[in-house]
Amino acid sequence: MHALPEGKLTADLLERLVLRHTGPRRPEVRLGAAAGEDAAALDLGGDLCVAASDPITGADRHAGWLAVHVNCNDVAATGAEPVAILLTVLLPPGTDPSRLEEIMAGAEAAAREVGCQIAGGHTEVTPGLAQPLVVATALGRVPAGRLVPSGGAQPGDELVLTKWAGLEGTAILAADCAAALADRGVERRLLAEAAGLGRWLSIVPEARVAAARGAHAMHDVTEGGVLGAAWEMLQASRAASGRPLGCRIDVARIPVRPETAAICRAAGVDPLRLIGSGALLIATADGAPLRAALVEAGIPAACIGRITEDGELWVEEPGGQRRPLEPPGTDHLWLARQRLGAT
Repeated sequence: MHALPEGKLTADLLERLVLRHTGPRRPEVRLGAAAGEDAAALDLGGDLCVAASDPITGADRHAGWLAVHVNCNDVAATGAEPVAILLTVLLPPGTDPSRLEEIMAGAEAAAREVGCQIAGGHTEVTPGLAQPLVVATALGRVPAGRLVPSGGAQPGDELVLTKWAGLEGTAILAADCAAALADRGVERRLLAEAAGLGRWLSIVPEARVAAARGAHAMHDVTEGGVLGAAWEMLQASRAASGRPLGCRIDVARIPVRPETAAICRAAGVDPLRLIGSGALLIATADGAPLRAALVEAGIPAACIGRITEDGELWVEEPGGQRRPLEPPGTDHLWLARQRLGAT
């Protein structure tokens, strides 16, 4: 039997090893574990309680800050307002106390930016770790009638992407692999600008705009990048609707910043398959007015594709060529770190 691959589990492994083992169904669970869904929603009376949990495994610096934003993003992508964070910090033996303080200071800064409280968690020194491991669980609330799942896309919907592809991965690589990237010809100016892209990491503002304007589905762009997020949204929407939905993604319309393009070119990876927290993929009946509302709110956005009902998933390349939209595999952040000697 082969060992599990590094990074996010493939869809078939997730289905076979994880999603088959979720225990009895409870009536309180309005949105449960499923491929393409990043959060759960519980009906405990009144507003729904939305919960999401993720670790930070691909970043060395800013782990606390990233943990809060990444998990609040998953909650916000359901249309919910992030309320609280539970933070688990596991540290390798010999960690200097200043490192823990740095992690917590970053987490607090992110919590203040989002407007949620760090309400609990766990902290310990754990043998066997090579670097700190930070895991967060975000809790939010949303009125029952305003829950927006990842799997709500409908035929004819336009796909709107906020900000740019590969945001989080660009910031991580610029911070952790600056010397190696500079050796490969990436300008110091671009590296400095890339390291500052973390300021765009939260998708809470655009999720509020999209939810208020009746978005059918939202999915934040995490491991697997923009193309991975599109594939996951389609799988979740097919499962939820029982219909053979498809999509067309126009690569030429996907915004990629110069810093991201330079770093990915130097590392030999695809920016559209690079972890991209900070970007939100939205399925909506009419993309133009939503894009206009986002831009008016100071959030860059582009219409990058459309949901179809022919069951075919295509990525259209410049020049008219097209290729199948593949499921997310190993995120290209891991490939880049390996090639840059930062494993």
